[in-house]
Amino acid sequence: MSLSRKLAAGAVALTLALAGCGGSEDEAGGPLQTVNFGYIADYNGTSLLAIAKDQKLWEKHGLKADAKVFTNGPLQIQALGTGDLDFGYIGPGAFWLPASGQAKIIAINTLGNADRVIARSGTTSIDQLRGKTVGVPEGTSGDMILTLALQKAGMTKKDLKVVNMDASTIVSAFASKKIDAAGFWYPAIGTIKKQVPDLTELAKNSDFESQVSFPTAFVAGNDVVSGQKDKTEKTIAVLRDAMAYRSANPDKAIELTAKMLSVPVDQVKADASNVKVLPVDELDAKTKDGTIGKWLNGMTDYFVQAGKLKTKTDPKTYYTGDLFTAAASK
Repeated sequence: MSLSRKLAAGAVALTLALAGCGGSEDEAGGPLQTVNFGYIADYNGTSLLAIAKDQKLWEKHGLKADAKVFTNGPLQIQALGTGDLDFGYIGPGAFWLPASGQAKIIAINTLGNADRVIARSGTTSIDQLRGKTVGVPEGTSGDMILTLALQKAGMTKKDLKVVNMDASTIVSAFASKKIDAAGFWYPAIGTIKKQVPDLTELAKNSDFESQVSFPTAFVAGNDVVSGQKDKTEKTIAVLRDAMAYRSANPDKAIELTAKMLSVPVDQVKADASNVKVLPVDELDAKTKDGTIGKWLNGMTDYFVQAGKLKTKTDPKTYYTGDLFTAAASK
């Protein structure tokens, strides 16, 4: 079975498991509030949900999760806007959407290092991609890493034949030689490598760490944050408890994620190796001392340069850091 099919199967199982976990009462015997939660089927997007289910954290905080799988962050932002989701998960490439006022970031999750620009054997530099066909999921971290790499090489997307593709299409298109390169990410690149083992990696996140950070995050609909404070605070409490467990039990977190996604533990372990997990107390400190604000400012600078944002946005307008840190005392 291919990775995409395994992830799809695991996603269905996860949706059913989370939707039905814990019955209909919280620990105090009261009714559970249903939370519609989006996620991406990888370590970043799934690990906290896997932990929350295993440790019964939803029930602890009076909630019941109905989780829905998505292939990228922008689709989840759309679902937040229509009310189909209450909360979701996004990678760094989609941060311009909350920065443009379309959602709120309620919690920073991890720092990612999974994004790459990949190409066929024999291509050893970005400038060799001139005129080549390059696949990228628009508005994602794959788009972001490609744009940064092009900027560094003194190029733009106009120098390429860029094709907007979803993640599963890039896997098949690269393997079948329909595209020459891609702005993409692990663990899906690992799947491509099984079919194209001699592919080259032309750029990675760490090449740009002095310029911009690559945080992942959990987001909420604007109306949820403004109109459903209780549900928002409870969801943040679940995420915080799951973060604490993940930091204290990294191997178990990987195991639980693999179980939820129905994929081998080694595969999730490889995925997690491209992730810097941030302990919840560190996130509190970095929120209070302005570090996360600096990360977000650096990202908005990039998004303005890349044409995703017209003007720079103050992180305080879309990162609810006060809600996140306030949950520490509850």
